[in-house]
Amino acid sequence: MVPTSWLKNPLAVYTANSLDARGGIVVRGSQIIELVALGQVPVENVDEVVDVSSCVMLPGLINTHHHLYQTLTRALPAALNKRLFPWLQTLYPIWARLQPDMLASATSLGIAELLKSGCTTIADHHYLFPAALTDAIDIQVAASQALGARVMLTRGSMSLGQKDGGLPPQSTVQTDDQILRDSERVVQKYHQRDDGAMVQIALAPCSPFSVTRELMIETAKLANELDVLMHTHLAETNDENNFCLQMFGMRPVDYLESVGWLTNRTWLAHGIHFNDEEVKRLGNARVGVSHCPSSNMLLASGIARTLEMQAAGVRIGLGVDGSASNDASNMMQEVRQALLIGRLRYTADEVSHLDALNWATKGSAQVIGRSDIGELAVGMQADVTVFSLDELRFSGAHDPLAALILCGAHQAKHVMVGGQWRVRNGELLGADESTLRHQHQTLARKLVNQL
Repeated sequence: MVPTSWLKNPLAVYTANSLDARGGIVVRGSQIIELVALGQVPVENVDEVVDVSSCVMLPGLINTHHHLYQTLTRALPAALNKRLFPWLQTLYPIWARLQPDMLASATSLGIAELLKSGCTTIADHHYLFPAALTDAIDIQVAASQALGARVMLTRGSMSLGQKDGGLPPQSTVQTDDQILRDSERVVQKYHQRDDGAMVQIALAPCSPFSVTRELMIETAKLANELDVLMHTHLAETNDENNFCLQMFGMRPVDYLESVGWLTNRTWLAHGIHFNDEEVKRLGNARVGVSHCPSSNMLLASGIARTLEMQAAGVRIGLGVDGSASNDASNMMQEVRQALLIGRLRYTADEVSHLDALNWATKGSAQVIGRSDIGELAVGMQADVTVFSLDELRFSGAHDPLAALILCGAHQAKHVMVGGQWRVRNGELLGADESTLRHQHQTLARKLVNQL
């Protein structure tokens, strides 16, 4: 008999839809089976009651863009205070020395950090495959399964090294054939298609300045053949736009269309520097954009035109981005940053805390092609995050849901993924945090200091 749990009487609840769940939700197995109205009790008999009456309950947050390996190079002195291209050129030689144990540790620590911030689904963009790390996706699958996080692992790639006019060192690039063969392998081996999928795979050439035009074209063909999504960085900085003009004789969106990527199969990281006509074209194609506010601020890349893109039909979600261009892996903090940076581009009554929450839940689910997560509703996966307001930072707050964002919530009390508790009372289940942190710190020093 599968046990039934009632998460009872939250202080406030955000369902990402108009449904009433003020009395809580009932979970059986991996799914939500009932929403309870305020003052009511479940129709179903329950085996467990979890009192969340001093807490705010949300759908599990969904991170649509990350580079988990970068947790090893946070706040690195040599990379501080640099623009994107010099920043990458500083870090690429270090990242080129990644070893399997380093990626495993970096992935585990980043996932643990995200889970504790209320994030239940993580899209990671791994594009470094030096000779010692050709099975990177396999390593990440194992790490995610050990911690019970839901993942969209994007098989990234770089094929345009420095000798061919690209930015990455030659030791980090692969041939187009190597990339395409391994892309097909990991999709066939790991990609799950049913509702409740815990592991999915997308194909993800790193960026226009790190792969050949031919690889972009062949990746689009392969993604269509395998019926998977595609992901890449685009229009993050004006330098990137200028690179596209010099390298390909066209702006990034024109380039995207020329290689068969202007499609609803595609979602882009950053998507900052688009003009009005490009925004319209992206919307018509139903392209998705992962808005990464903290990273965009740290690298001074710019502010994405979220409202214009959304109005045009672009699917908008949130991403933490790499832990070397954010220096944190915290989705709840990213929600707050999305609100604040939105207020720099738009007026205070145009972007609300509810907009930011929607981007991090239902919007992010749409970006990565999921219809079974991102909302609290009957039949949806039981991906739930619960935040306690029993902290000094929330004292005096009168709107619990708004306080979660405005007062700076950063750590969840409880996190459930597919009906399984992954964080309880602030404690990570499935791994010892102290051991994880010690191993990770040791490997981070080894990576940076090795000759």
